[in-house]
Amino acid sequence: MTTTTTPPATPATVRPAPAAPEVKERAELRNVLVVARKELRDAVRDRWFWLYAGGFTILAVALSSFAISEARVVGFGGFGRTAASLVALVQLVVPLMGLTLGARSIASQRERGTLAFLLAHPVSRSEAFLGIFLGSTTAMLAAVAGGFGIAGLVAAIRSATVVASDLVEIALLSWLLAVAMIGVGMLVSVTARRSSAAMGTALFVWLLLVFLGDVGLMGTAVATRLPVNALFFTAVANPVEAFRLSTITALEGSLDVLGPVGSYAVERLGDALRWVVGGIVVVWAVVPTVIAWALFRRGRDL
Repeated sequence: MTTTTTPPATPATVRPAPAAPEVKERAELRNVLVVARKELRDAVRDRWFWLYAGGFTILAVALSSFAISEARVVGFGGFGRTAASLVALVQLVVPLMGLTLGARSIASQRERGTLAFLLAHPVSRSEAFLGIFLGSTTAMLAAVAGGFGIAGLVAAIRSATVVASDLVEIALLSWLLAVAMIGVGMLVSVTARRSSAAMGTALFVWLLLVFLGDVGLMGTAVATRLPVNALFFTAVANPVEAFRLSTITALEGSLDVLGPVGSYAVERLGDALRWVVGGIVVVWAVVPTVIAWALFRRGRDL
């Protein structure tokens, strides 16, 4: 008498268990996204963010409408005046929005105790910092896109020639400037002990970059007879000025309006000018953020 044994049935496909590094990476990504969603919800509930975003949108619509009306009166149409008005608005409002949003990000949570509560969970400091940064930049992307989108829609309704590619490029450059300012604001927020001190420092940096940059540079150039090349490199070291040069070159405008500095830039850099000034804005977006992350990672702020 013979007995036959049948082997146990095996499933058709057996998925191997994920490796430990893969599980860790998924957990880190999940933590970053959770913190980013929390930061985005906090920004949406912040009345100051809505005040800035709403003011930016209203001013963008008003300036684009005024530019279209003026262009019709003097006999010129098109998107050029509208774009120039939006660029001038971005130079003033977007740095202020980015700096204040970044300045409040760490300091206010530290002051309220929510930062200590967040880090009490299985969330590393790097994950918390990256999540806060990602949530803030996403909020700024929505604000900038909303302002430019509504302004472009109004311009199109009023029968102005809207170049969609130029509008999108200016919006992306504006968001890149906002990311740079968020990085600077977070650096201020990490080093400040109170949110009021962080906000005061952010406002001072905004005044320094937006107002004192042009006025102080012109005064220094007149007083010291600064050479044109030194004046150019001093100007583009300012991220706001680098943004302005980037948008002018993106719109294929002439840099002669900037005087000897613009002529020097075109003569020395030529077609590479667009990438040089754009790269400077990228450097401003990366370096302060990395320094802020390194300081926050040390863990001396609690």
